[in-house]
Amino acid sequence: MIAVTGATGQLGRLVIENLLHTEPASSILALARDPAKAADLSALGVQVRQADYTQPASLRTALAGADKLLLVSSSEVGQRVAQHRTVIDAAIDCDIKLIGYTSILHADTSPLGLVDEHQKTEAMLEASGIPCVVLRNGWYTENYTVSIPMVLAHGVLMGSAGDGRIASASRADYAAAAALAMTLPDQAGQVYELAGDTAYTLAELAAEISRQSGKPVNYTNLPREEYKSVLVGFGLPEPIADLISDSDSGAAHGGLFDDARQLSILIGRPTTPMAETVTAQLKA
Repeated sequence: MIAVTGATGQLGRLVIENLLHTEPASSILALARDPAKAADLSALGVQVRQADYTQPASLRTALAGADKLLLVSSSEVGQRVAQHRTVIDAAIDCDIKLIGYTSILHADTSPLGLVDEHQKTEAMLEASGIPCVVLRNGWYTENYTVSIPMVLAHGVLMGSAGDGRIASASRADYAAAAALAMTLPDQAGQVYELAGDTAYTLAELAAEISRQSGKPVNYTNLPREEYKSVLVGFGLPEPIADLISDSDSGAAHGGLFDDARQLSILIGRPTTPMAETVTAQLKA
């Protein structure tokens, strides 16, 4: 029995879709804060259970009978450590045999501010005594392509990544890796550094958007604080603007680059090219 947290989120849902290719639906537990949002999974035979990272009792009930747990990291930056602690404690109580965790690329050395909560979660997992497989995910290409409509509207892609190379992959690539990590044998103790096969600069991303759309798009590199101010001016909450600008600044120092190709090796195929994800966004 494999439990997946965040089952109605973008990554968790894709993981479950991948699991359904190889596992009986009845052996999959979809844990969601709002089970109604997973009605389609329930219709497929997946067991949907209510679970909230902030409610220990709900997690213990939801994990009853599970053998493995994929802990998809919480989306609530700043609250992740406490929320992940609650999940791990519930996993201990429910005698989970293997935990998979979606961490961040090069969590031991990353310059990104996001790394702190992931480092603390990895330490909690190690101290739990439960065998673990750590999926250190690089950047999702969709983190950039989701802003294409705004980029086209203004004819400019802004950032603070300089000439830093970004080895991103699609969310679907990382989901496929997570599903495999939860089903392949001998995964306990594995730490995967997962990133795309090829890397690009934001200037190259801007050029690709321009090429495919037929509209001029230039990349403008800004100092981190100036970029943060621009994002706040666009209406983003300051914590989100700070997160985005910090991540870009980290990319300038190699924080989003890796060329070991562990992701494509694990999933048995090349990762999705950046250009393909750009195409998908433009069609959308």
